Amino acid sequence: MRIVARSENQDIATVTIAELDNGNLIEFVESVQPPIPRDKKWVLIVSTMVGCPIGCPICDAGDDYKGKLSASDILAQIDYLVRSRFPDGRVPVEKFKIQFARMGDPALNAAVLDVLQELPEIYDAPGLMPTISTVAPASCDAFFTSLLEIKNRIYRERFLLQFSIHTTDPRLRDWMIPVRKWSMDAIADYGKTFYRNGERKITLNFALADGMPVDPDVLLSRFPTEMFLIKITPVNPTYQARKNGIRSLVTPEKETYAIIDALKDAGYQVILSIGEWEENHIGSNCGQAIIHYRRKRDAMKEGYTYPLKTVSGTANVRAMDLKEVMNEGK
Repeated sequence: MRIVARSENQDIATVTIAELDNGNLIEFVESVQPPIPRDKKWVLIVSTMVGCPIGCPICDAGDDYKGKLSASDILAQIDYLVRSRFPDGRVPVEKFKIQFARMGDPALNAAVLDVLQELPEIYDAPGLMPTISTVAPASCDAFFTSLLEIKNRIYRERFLLQFSIHTTDPRLRDWMIPVRKWSMDAIADYGKTFYRNGERKITLNFALADGMPVDPDVLLSRFPTEMFLIKITPVNPTYQARKNGIRSLVTPEKETYAIIDALKDAGYQVILSIGEWEENHIGSNCGQAIIHYRRKRDAMKEGYTYPLKTVSGTANVRAMDLKEVMNEGK
């Protein structure tokens, strides 16, 4: 893996673009959440695929899908970011989140399961908290069965599972997530098996677009408030969202939302997860900086305004196999 370009604001986030041995490009992110310092919370967001086959109309990662990444290619992203800041592999961060959520749905790649099993052996990271964010593709039952076993055996209260739903309207949900997927009933059934008392609640994520309904009664009929929480995020400025005429209901100018009040009244814990709006300009939110590296696109004043800088002298990162990385981490 060869580091080729970077878009960054060291106080907020960095997007790194790397070229694999086969010439494919991937990207990954590290970020902090001001004013929380890095030693309190540090987030890595890594790719599990080259592009994504799902093609959601709000996400640029569906551009030019070229396949799944190996476990070693996923680990190479993590290892590059970790050892850039903590060369000895000791990560003294209270909340060290690794999100398998940059390019590709992790449930479509069984190599993610291998990485999850080995991470605690590679790094001395007491705050390690993996995060799987998925639309729950219908073909991935075996993945979710194995994920449950790994969580129960290794992570328990240190694991975050998020299902992207976006709307409670079935027809519009099919449009927002154009792939065969679990029904909301199936997600609820799995979540009730996945969750144990004392563990973190399962997240139902809604990238809240204008005109996409979220009905608290529909959710209450399936998702118990003691097991599930609701996360509301903006629809980030992407080329796909602009192309498909999708506008975010969550904006920098607005602080209160009727749907959030309604969800709270229904008994749900609700997180309005906006982060730093500057991340849109860095390109570290949902999108694909690779688009700008490969070819010039129309300017977008809401996002992608930071320059993508070619990395001088390009750094090479060897994609080691799992056993080799484990041995180096010990």
